[in-house]
Amino acid sequence: SLRYFNVFGPRQNPDSQYSAVIPKFIKAMLNDQSPVIYGDGEQSRDFTYVQNTIEANILATEADCPPGIVVNCAVHQRTTLNELVEKINQILGKNIKPQYTDPRPGDIKHSFADIERLKKYLGYEPKVYFEEGLKRTIEWYQQVLQPQPV
Repeated sequence: SLRYFNVFGPRQNPDSQYSAVIPKFIKAMLNDQSPVIYGDGEQSRDFTYVQNTIEANILATEADCPPGIVVNCAVHQRTTLNELVEKINQILGKNIKPQYTDPRPGDIKHSFADIERLKKYLGYEPKVYFEEGLKRTIEWYQQVLQPQPV
């Protein structure tokens, strides 16, 4: 079984109540609005570009993996939410500050995947790392999102 970590990429709905942080932040910042960070922004995630999960799924169809084993699907690259805002600003050529608010109950502080099993059993190596995936995602949103209120 593959366990996915913070998958992101083009075509994610930034307006759903279940939306991930990356599409929400991109939409806000494209509209020159501050992204909302719950907590101090030092919480971190192992953001995984969707192309990597596709690759892992294809490899999993051909893998000789022991039954019942759980394999983390990620990049093994830690990024804080403050760093995410900084990277989006760099890519967009902006300097938008986030709006900090109280942490949400139940949110985990850090999510960082060990991908050794993914490498061992599937022969997986990440192809698209965070910054490149973020650039590709922002380019897609720039093409499809017209400026509108967040």
